[in-house]
Amino acid sequence: MALGGVAIDDLQAGAARGPFSASSTHFPRKAKSCIFLFMQGGVSQMDSFEYKPRLRELHGKPLSRIPDISGELQGRLSFPHVTIGSPFEFAQHGQSGRWLSDRFPNLAGHVDDIAFIHGIKTDNQNHGPSTLHVTTGSQFPGSPSVGSWVGYGLGSGNRNMPGYMVIQDPRGAPVNGAAVWSNGYLPAAYQGTLLRPSGAPILNLGSPRGVDRIRQRRELDALQWLNNRHLAKHADNSELEARISAYELAFRMQTEAPELVDISNESRHVRDLYGLDNSTTAGFGRQCLLARRMVESGVRYTLLVHGVQISSSSWDDHGDVKGGMIRHCAEVDQPVSGLLADLKQRGLLDETLVVWASEMGRTPFKNGGMSGSPGREHNSWALTMWMAGGNVKGGTTVGQTDEFSLRGMGETIHVSDVHATILDQMGLDHEQLTYLHAGLDRKLTGVGGNILSGIFA
Repeated sequence: MALGGVAIDDLQAGAARGPFSASSTHFPRKAKSCIFLFMQGGVSQMDSFEYKPRLRELHGKPLSRIPDISGELQGRLSFPHVTIGSPFEFAQHGQSGRWLSDRFPNLAGHVDDIAFIHGIKTDNQNHGPSTLHVTTGSQFPGSPSVGSWVGYGLGSGNRNMPGYMVIQDPRGAPVNGAAVWSNGYLPAAYQGTLLRPSGAPILNLGSPRGVDRIRQRRELDALQWLNNRHLAKHADNSELEARISAYELAFRMQTEAPELVDISNESRHVRDLYGLDNSTTAGFGRQCLLARRMVESGVRYTLLVHGVQISSSSWDDHGDVKGGMIRHCAEVDQPVSGLLADLKQRGLLDETLVVWASEMGRTPFKNGGMSGSPGREHNSWALTMWMAGGNVKGGTTVGQTDEFSLRGMGETIHVSDVHATILDQMGLDHEQLTYLHAGLDRKLTGVGGNILSGIFA
C-alpha cells in the first residue's frame, strides 16, 4: 500500500508537469544543484586571490600612464592617486601551487578543488547595476536571476520544496533587495524563496490556528477548483498558474521546510566545521550549512548573500581595506571551507556546483593622498570568481590580469561568459535556454556568452 501511494504521487507529479516538475538536461553533467556565494560590495582581488608584488614596489606612488584605459577607470586614473600595495602575505598552496592571501587559511586547503577565473568584465562599476549584472545578466531591473533560469531549465529536484532558495545575510538585505533573486519576465513560480534567519523560516507558511491538515486540504481543493476554472479563461496568466502551484507546494512544505532549517541535531563535528559556535563565523556558517541541507533535499539553486547594502558589513572598502578585509574574510573563510569539506565528505561535491562571486573588483590605487587608512575604488575590469564541484577541473586558472591587477589581459572574459559556463555546468545550453518575451527569444546571456572550457575536467 505504501509503495502504491508513492507511485501514485510520482505519476501525478510527472503528469502535472507544472513549474516545479523536474526537467531533463540538454547534455549530461555531474552537477544537479548549484550554490552561489555572493559577496556584496566588491571583493578586493589583490588582497584575496591575486598575488601582485609589483604593487608593493609602487606603494604610495601614482601608477605610470597606462594606455587604452577608458570610462570611469580612466577618469579615476586621471585624478591624483596613490598605489596601495596589499598589506597581506601571500603563499602558494596545494599541488597546483595556487597563490592565496593569508586571509583565507582554511580555503587554502581546497585550492586543488577550485578553478579561478580572473579579469572578468562587468558593464558597470556602480553597486546597483553591477550587482544586478552579476546576479541576473543585465544591469537593468526586470531580468530573471541566474537561479530563476536554472529553475526554469531544470525544475525542482524535490516536489516538496521550491527549486530556488535564498539565504541572505542575517544582518540585512543586499543592494537591490529581492530584485537580486527575481524571476523577472519568467513565470512567477521561478522567483527565489527567501528563508528568514529567525522565527518562521518562510512567511505565511504555517496554518491558521484551529485549522488542521484535513480541513486545510479541503479548503485547498475547493480553491484549486475555482482557480483552475478561472485559469481556463486566462491561460496566459503565469502568475495565476504559479499561485495555484504555490498553494500546493506550500501545503507540502509545511512538513519538510521546518525540519530542513532545524540544525539543532547536527553533530559537534559539523558545528565545528562551519564555525557555528563562534560569533564571528556563526552567521555565514549557518547560511552555508543550510545550503548543504538544501542540496541534500534536492533544491536546484541556493543563493547565499554575505554583506548588507553598502555599509561596513559589506565588502565596499573605500577606506581601511586592511581592516575591512580582516573582518570580512574572518566571517566567511571557515564557513566556505567547511561547506566544501562537508560536501566532499558526503560525496555531494561532484553533484554540486559551488560558485564564488562579487559584483566587481577593486582598483590597485586610492584617489587622493595616503592619509589615514587607505582603501580601494571600484573596478569593473578585474572581477575574480571561482567555481568548484561538478565537472569543474580543480587547480586550474582561466584569464589573468596585468601586473597591477587593473584589468584583464588577452581576450576579454565577460560576465555573460561566466553565466554561460554556469548553465553549461548544470547541463543547460545557454543558446537553447530561451523564453519568448516582448516578441524576442530572451536568454540569460543576451547576445554574448562563451563557455570557459578551460575549467572543465
